[in-house]
Amino acid sequence: MVTADARPATTGAAAALRQAGLEVDDSRLARSLYASDASLYRIPPQVVVFPRDSDDVLAVLAVAREFESSLTMRGAGTSIAGNAIGPGIVVDCTRHLNKLIRIDPDARTATVQPGIVHAALQKHAAPHGLRFGPDPSTHTRCTIGGMIGNNACGSRALGYGRTADNVVGLKVALADGEIVGPRGAKHGLGFSVEEERRLRGFPVEQGLASPLLADLNKLVDENLGLIRTEFGTFGRQVSGYSLEHLLPENDRNFERFLVGSEGTLAVVLEATVRLVADAPHRALALLGFASMADAADAVPIVLGTRLDGDVELTACEGLDQRITDLVPGAPPLPEGRGWLFVEVAGAVAAEVEAAASRIALTVGAPSRIATDLREQAALWRIREDGAGLAARSLSRPAHSGWEDAAVPPARLGDYLREFEALLTEHGLDTVPYGHFGDGCVHARIDFELTEADGRAVFRRFTEDAADLVARHGGSMSGEHGDGRARSELLGRMYSPAAMSLMAAVKHVLDPRNVLNPGNLVDPEPFDASLRLAAPPAGPLAELFGEAHRCTGVGKCVADNTSNGGVMCPSYLATRNEKDSTRGRSRVLQDVVTGKLPLHDPAVGEALDLCLSCKGCAHDCPTGVDMATYKSEVLHHQYAGKRRPRSHYTLGRLPKWASMAPAGLANRMLKVPALARLAKQTAGIDQRRSLPTFSPRRLRSFAQPARVRPAATPDVWIWADSFTDHFYSETGQAALALFEAAGIEAKVIPERACCALTWVTTGQLDHARKIISASVHTLYPYVASGTPIIGLEPSCLAALRTDAPALVKEPRVAEVAAGVQTLGEYLTTLVADGRWSLPDLTGTEIVVQPHCHHASVLGFGPDLALLEGAGASVKRLGGCCGLAGNFGVELGHYETSVAVAEQSLLPAVRAAGPDTVILADGMSCRVQLADLAGVRALHLAELLAGRR
Repeated sequence: MVTADARPATTGAAAALRQAGLEVDDSRLARSLYASDASLYRIPPQVVVFPRDSDDVLAVLAVAREFESSLTMRGAGTSIAGNAIGPGIVVDCTRHLNKLIRIDPDARTATVQPGIVHAALQKHAAPHGLRFGPDPSTHTRCTIGGMIGNNACGSRALGYGRTADNVVGLKVALADGEIVGPRGAKHGLGFSVEEERRLRGFPVEQGLASPLLADLNKLVDENLGLIRTEFGTFGRQVSGYSLEHLLPENDRNFERFLVGSEGTLAVVLEATVRLVADAPHRALALLGFASMADAADAVPIVLGTRLDGDVELTACEGLDQRITDLVPGAPPLPEGRGWLFVEVAGAVAAEVEAAASRIALTVGAPSRIATDLREQAALWRIREDGAGLAARSLSRPAHSGWEDAAVPPARLGDYLREFEALLTEHGLDTVPYGHFGDGCVHARIDFELTEADGRAVFRRFTEDAADLVARHGGSMSGEHGDGRARSELLGRMYSPAAMSLMAAVKHVLDPRNVLNPGNLVDPEPFDASLRLAAPPAGPLAELFGEAHRCTGVGKCVADNTSNGGVMCPSYLATRNEKDSTRGRSRVLQDVVTGKLPLHDPAVGEALDLCLSCKGCAHDCPTGVDMATYKSEVLHHQYAGKRRPRSHYTLGRLPKWASMAPAGLANRMLKVPALARLAKQTAGIDQRRSLPTFSPRRLRSFAQPARVRPAATPDVWIWADSFTDHFYSETGQAALALFEAAGIEAKVIPERACCALTWVTTGQLDHARKIISASVHTLYPYVASGTPIIGLEPSCLAALRTDAPALVKEPRVAEVAAGVQTLGEYLTTLVADGRWSLPDLTGTEIVVQPHCHHASVLGFGPDLALLEGAGASVKRLGGCCGLAGNFGVELGHYETSVAVAEQSLLPAVRAAGPDTVILADGMSCRVQLADLAGVRALHLAELLAGRR
């Protein structure tokens, strides 16, 4: 049964927004995409709006007032407390309101629109030797507007402060449409706030002293003692309204007061923020402890250590061993089950390293000092992925909810011990980590919200945890805001008088309760609208747990390619939420709980541009594998039904290739009319070229007599379908490479297909049969103990991951583990002294790892071989854009090209004439030939000297 919230919304508000010329979307797809943020909650909006400028935002405000609809501002959608979702109008600032308005290096300020991403601001500031200080773990995708909404802090708040400490001025719209901002400041098209107020009919002479602000100041003056004793008592008291900024001794700073108000009091149109000089040198003191509570006990010692010279303490972060255990190849850490990452920064490298060493000596724990920048970056990436990694660090999935409480740092050790005892009492577990230097603890907890008593346990524990924080003089939220997760709990840390004062403030600035209602004042119950409380339903119910792996941390809406990542190539090309891993997960979450029919067009639209690259399976901190989910969806959608043409042609390409006479097929495809007909029949875009068959199949190079494993060579080469039929020269190069090295290599003569094309098109019943047959063929070779290598990364990846998932038989797992990449095998030869790398000194190489090579198999051995041979290597991240059948299918050409333009094509254009373009995957080589006219080499060809 499909619930009402899945039906298209046809509201007066949506019609009015369209009539006003705004970009809006009230489709089922949009409502599903924007129903959740990174919290536990799901509240579908009526309509999503994408404003182009401040006037559009004001128009949205006017419609919200007219129709008494709630208005919720949304940045990156990474809010963990549920403060970026709402039942009325949701405003997405990231699509258009994402510009740097100006930067003033002399004044060290930047004026930005609210949707600008933190990392983008940093790129603008970096050439001036400046940075925006606060740096949340989501800095690659979070927006400045979102940071202002939550008073975000990040890991380096010790050095740079909170967002509130770095806001110089705001231009905001109050709920009634009044513009408020710094007197005389120029904004947007050059109008001052006074000029803009005149144009909009507000009294100019009032300026910042508007009637509403006068009423607000009167409230403050009537409650000075209350504010001085209950608000702003320590640095991470983010919960509630920061009324301390309105005190006379704090210059009644209205802009800083608005920071952290979660969009409930005003709408940010522009922000002027402070920039700081970035210290040139940093060092990390890595300190090991027996427990996280012991690590917390050391925080006051760290904070009290005297630092000499021009050195400052910038970060003191706690990290649990259960998180680092999930990161293969993580840099070594000192002995312990929990660590403090203590960062110091300064102008002189020797002083910085000495300061880190002094902290380690003073604390007296097992330690190591990290000064290498690449190693520091790897360690910080683990910390940045903490939320996602923590979600899968326990025996049961762990969730947000009680996420970022903070206590004064001196009380952190005692608080953690009592907190862990409280978890045990309620039968729960967590992996604590976070900003220990500020007393802020992040905790993903294994709430069983799908169980009958799960919601009751969730409520009882959360209430007890709130009381515990209050007893320690802490804050329900230390940086993420209260939202729907904690607003109900504010009365446990604030007095009734303080709660009444916050309600009065809300009434002064938003008397009609338009702005993000249900947060902070008059909140909804924190256990209402829980996304995970919906029971599994429908034909994909078995994917409930997998779809809900996505916690919404949003790493997929950032550019991960600079570190060799792949996720999420279609989103980088379109910048549309539906094309992100997170967006697709949200849609599938609605499908698996019966809120959206499996055959609804919204499902197909969300999955259509998924390239099945498996980038998310590696890059997503929570391990979402959208390629697998897409295959399952297609399998169920087309069960017993007619499929798209491309499923029968491209989806069964190995079958047709094995039947086609290579020479005749090549000659026929050179005839333009026949080529056009072939493409039309196969569902291929006419702008695509067709790959030619190899004149001689690779398996024809096997010995004429049927070779049995008893006559074993040194190594077997598995002739996958693509190498066998289209790129047999790759296999020939591998044979020549081994022959030159004195290693006997033979090609496995039998056909053994991995079923990749059947898997990616969701023809899973056929895929299981093909896999079973191939395992039967390959198992004797694997069982013989002779190494087997695969040359096509996508086929080997399918064998390693898809095959064991689809066919539950022990032999499948043995075969999956028994086939290596060429790079893996050659690495063992080098280590054993059986083969020496050729000298590639002076060779410039641009290498495009196949997506599955990077995400499933691991490209490390290949990269080590190339660098070990002396080559200068530029490894590209991202996807080539072809991705098997995806890039050649009708309807995908533009996206395929746009993906290639992210990394691959610009790198090839910039390469010199003698640069080697290396790409092992057939898809990557076809894409390069098609779009760049480049013949890429396989690693086997390069090492065999066949350039």
